Amino acid sequence: MSTRDMISKLLTVAVMVSDAKKSAKWYREKLGFETSNEDDHWVVARPKGADWMLHLCEGELEPGNTGIGFYCDDVERTVADLKKKGVDFDQDYVRADWGGNASFKDPDGNIIWIGPERTLMKIAETRGEAANRGNQTASRVG
Repeated sequence: MSTRDMISKLLTVAVMVSDAKKSAKWYREKLGFETSNEDDHWVVARPKGADWMLHLCEGELEPGNTGIGFYCDDVERTVADLKKKGVDFDQDYVRADWGGNASFKDPDGNIIWIGPERTLMKIAETRGEAANRGNQTASRVG
């Protein structure tokens, strides 16, 4: 499997913010992004139809954690293939109710996350639809 086939076009980048819901509102109102702000951890903003999204995270970024997330169809296979190529994983793939992830380091120790594409798209679609319904309701009320 080539590296090009392992990692999809989807991308998330964590942006550290003081208030995720306030930031989501700003991205929605000022930049016209679609947003999801219905849970405390996975708050995202993205241009409509984009293959990438900003993950608005409250708090401070840990040293070395870039906040960059790559996605693929088969995380376990991709992790195994990358390990064969000498990629240094600091966290093997861990499954979770929301999908799970693994993380590896680049030559400078920067941490990059990798997770299942289908989970990211399901979360984005579900939460984007919910956020859009909320926005529609808010505009009808206002």
